[in-house]
Amino acid sequence: MRELRIPNRFLRRVLLFILISVTFFGCAQSILEGNHSFQLQEGDLLFQDADCGQLCDAIEKVTAGYQGMNFSHVGIVAREDSGHFVVIEAVSSGVRATPLRTFLGRSFDSKHHPKVVVGRLREPYRHLIPSALKEVFTLRGKPYDRVFAIDNDAYYCSELIYEIFLRANANSPVFNLQPMTFKDPNTGVTLPVWEGYFSKLSIPVPEGQPGINPGAISRSPALTIVHEYGIPSN
Repeated sequence: MRELRIPNRFLRRVLLFILISVTFFGCAQSILEGNHSFQLQEGDLLFQDADCGQLCDAIEKVTAGYQGMNFSHVGIVAREDSGHFVVIEAVSSGVRATPLRTFLGRSFDSKHHPKVVVGRLREPYRHLIPSALKEVFTLRGKPYDRVFAIDNDAYYCSELIYEIFLRANANSPVFNLQPMTFKDPNTGVTLPVWEGYFSKLSIPVPEGQPGINPGAISRSPALTIVHEYGIPSN
């Protein structure tokens, strides 16, 4: 039987293809998971420009984030028993743990970097993180707070962060509630998207009621912004 010989040139091309593929996917993973000089930590808060449509745009319009950035969502970083990072967040399906890559892969800037920045508690508050993470895991499965009301055992994203650190700090708030507004800052008129949203729930717009939002937390003196995966809009 005649021996099959594969030309060296062909082998070189195959090896080059494999090398390029490994490099490409390694870089992609690095962009999404932060496998570089920045080290994510448990208890870090991830602020996201989520691009979820009119509601996200409305949230961003009435609240200013760190350095004018638009944030419509926030979650907290934790580790599961497997050792992998997850983000505990309150979304429309309730409070849940989301893989880090999934969280970072929701929205991208013009360079295809996640529109997410990382906030880290300052030293006077860092001792609260273990207790806050314990609290957030007990809230997994709780429903989403569609009416944005405090103390109804349902949670929207920034309310979840407020609540777990409140509990961890012996019911003394780390992040402060503020009167909520659903009005266009340029006109002083309630944004139509909010009128429609609360009309469907058959409740009045809770203008002026206590609440909290991702932008306000990102500007808190209890936090330092330590990393930008990408650039949120502003």
